Parts: sequence; C-alpha cells; structure tokens
Amino acid sequence: MSLLRVRNLRIELRTRVGVAPVIDDLSFDLAEGEAISLVGESGCGKSMTALGVMGLLPQQIGSIASGSVQFDGEELVGASERRMREIRGNEISMIFQEPMTSLNPVYTVGEQIAEVLRAHQNLSRTAAWNAAGDLLDAVRIPNPRSRLADYPFQMSGGQRQRVMIAIALACKPKILIADEPTTALDVTVQAQIFDLLRDLRRETGTSIILITHDMGAVAEMADRMIVMYAGRTAEIGPVDALISHPRHPYTRGLISCVPHIQVPLTETRDELTEVAGVVPSLSEFGADACLFASRCVHRTSECDSSRPGPVAFGPDHTADCWHAEAL
Repeated sequence: MSLLRVRNLRIELRTRVGVAPVIDDLSFDLAEGEAISLVGESGCGKSMTALGVMGLLPQQIGSIASGSVQFDGEELVGASERRMREIRGNEISMIFQEPMTSLNPVYTVGEQIAEVLRAHQNLSRTAAWNAAGDLLDAVRIPNPRSRLADYPFQMSGGQRQRVMIAIALACKPKILIADEPTTALDVTVQAQIFDLLRDLRRETGTSIILITHDMGAVAEMADRMIVMYAGRTAEIGPVDALISHPRHPYTRGLISCVPHIQVPLTETRDELTEVAGVVPSLSEFGADACLFASRCVHRTSECDSSRPGPVAFGPDHTADCWHAEAL
C-alpha cells in the first residue's frame, strides 16, 4: 500500500475574477522510502499541492473542493485541525523555500528545534535541548552544541537551511516535503544540501517529495517525476525515462532548456532554447482544453477543443497529450 495516495485532487482559490482550480484532478502515489519530484514553472501548482497535503491552504481564499489525500490509509481531507496538527511535523514535515522567513528571528535555533520535540515527543526541556544538539550534528553543522544558542541571523543561508531540515526531521517523519530547499543558495551549498537529504533518506528511510524546477536536482534525487502545468499533470514516470525520452511537449521543453556545461554549445544546438510563451492566467485554469496548446508547436484543433487524457507508455509512465504517441 502507498504511504501517500492522492486521487483526483482539486484545490480552488477565490480570486477577483472568480473561483480558479489551481490544482485540477491531480493523482499520484508515494511509496515508503521513495523520492518523487514535482517539476514545473512557477505558478504551475507545485507548492499549492504540498500545502493541500499538509492542510495549510490559506483558509480565506483556498480550499480542497474534491478528491482524496490518504496518508498511511487515513483520509486527511476533512480531518480536524487538531488531527492535522498531530500529523504536521510529526508524521509529515515540510522544508519551506526561504529559511530566513520560516525561522523565528527572536528565538534561538535550539529553542525552535526543542519546541517541536516537546510538542510532539513530550520531552522535558533538558532532553529536548540535548536532542536538538544531536539534530544539528546530524545535519552537519560544525560545533553543534555551541550553535544551539545562536539566532537565525547569526547563521549563513546554508546553515539556516540545515536548521530547517533539522526541525523537519526532529520527529523522524515518514514523509518529508522539500519545497525548493536550495533557493538563493550558491551552487556549492546546494550540492551539500542535496547530499545531506540523500544521505538522510538512505539512513532513515524517509519518503521525500521534492518540489523544484531544477532538472539536475531531480536527476540526482528522485526516483519518479511528476511534471505539472497549470495545475494539471502533464507527465508522470521514472526520472530516467522522462529525461531520456519525454513524451509531453512541455517536458521536452523543460529538458531542452537545461544547458549542457560539459559539451560545447555548437555540438548540440546553435543556441539555448526556451519554452515560448507564458503560463496561462488563473482565469483560464480548468478549461476543457489543453492549457499548453498556445505554447506548443504540435497544436491542432483537437488541443483547443478538449482536454487530453493520460496515454500510457509503461506501467508507471503516462503523458497527458493528444500527440504523445507521435513524439
């Protein structure tokens, strides 16, 4: 049985022009110990999917309209806020994009880690403080005991991100959602963070949902990839299969945008490519058509008049495109 099972999820936001389905009929599974990646441009619904799973949608404007989110066999859609608080941070944890805005500037990092342990593990102050030191050591922060008394501003960006990972892993969750975990970090620190996540996954068996637009990170970290576009699934499959033989024009476009650093540009292509056009506005989400059609070189009248369904290319590989079999 899948550890996380999402079926036909639809998340709606109330906007000035009406209700928009920012997530539209999304389905996927996450197995124990597996790492999957949600990939796509900004605004395609990656982070909104994570907030929906965590029960953290902005209550004034967003809600799950339909669908199912089952964690370890338990339905989370409609669960009480008390139950969700028990799950968040304990069973399912999340690393947010920017640690400087996620960490409280007026509390030390030790206090913030210990707070999670006391809330979910019922540890004493002393035991939680000692465990916080162990967690800083586990995420490879030098002199971890002495850094417990530091405030977030006293740490570098990479160290703050490691603190966020320590907080997320404090209660040994079954699922870790990493939402752009290396945003604004230099490439050396990015590599260190991904190495850390990979090692922690191997050591703890934690399942990971990696949200990113970095195809290199996907190739290194994930077993399977879910390509999202305008709140919908464009393509799902094993990372190797999607990178070597993408079946959706959008997936193909994302991969072609990645520069080949080790190969001279003239040997592969005359110039760097791009996916022409922009993501449609929220008012267009939910249309009974292919939302990528306006940017696609394979566009036909069928793309404008009806929504494509998934075409299978193996037991775990599908692409939602009218022309997938011809690509």
